[in-house]
Amino acid sequence: MHVLRPQFRIEEQRALEFAGRRGFGMIVAADEHGPRASHVPFVLDERNGQVIVQIHFTAKNPLVSLADGTRRFLLIVAGDDAYISNDWYSSRDNVSTWLYEAVHLSGVAHLRELDENRGHGDALLAVSEARLSKQPWDLAQMEPGKRESMLAAIRVVDLVVDTVEGQAKLNQHKSDADHVAVADRLARSAETGHRRLARKMQALRPGLEYGVVP
Repeated sequence: MHVLRPQFRIEEQRALEFAGRRGFGMIVAADEHGPRASHVPFVLDERNGQVIVQIHFTAKNPLVSLADGTRRFLLIVAGDDAYISNDWYSSRDNVSTWLYEAVHLSGVAHLRELDENRGHGDALLAVSEARLSKQPWDLAQMEPGKRESMLAAIRVVDLVVDTVEGQAKLNQHKSDADHVAVADRLARSAETGHRRLARKMQALRPGLEYGVVP
């Protein structure tokens, strides 16, 4: 990840927490034909002091054969983003920009055995269902034949993370007046992602007087 300024950097533990909360991202790896990518849900785990991102692909996904225990994979986890017009600022002569949050996790990918598919499915569902306000659904409720057929159609990959990079570009380098002006604009937006960014901007400088509470 290209870190624009040190003040945008997300500390490693916070970056991992951000990725874990999102639980969905894009895996990228390269073969002789160039880059390959897939959008995937994932589970973050820690084993023997190592951070593991466990994901799955359909068995025919070309990324499966690249998880050979030597090749590096990159997981890109994006959060909310927002375009900021230059006339939203309080001061003159600013430049239009984008605010965003993103985390990159990279390391060597290892293909797991088929008998680990059920454990991955259970773990992924437990994390995903916990985000919903309902009784959790699990694989035990699926008709056994259908469940085994579904599990046999995937391959599970462990990405052993050795590099964590995170960036939250939230106007940290701007004046208080410009910070408030942009946060207020985002707080008025009809887009929920913009309002979430506004809340995070307000949390960065809680002592300022904001005109809008998102």
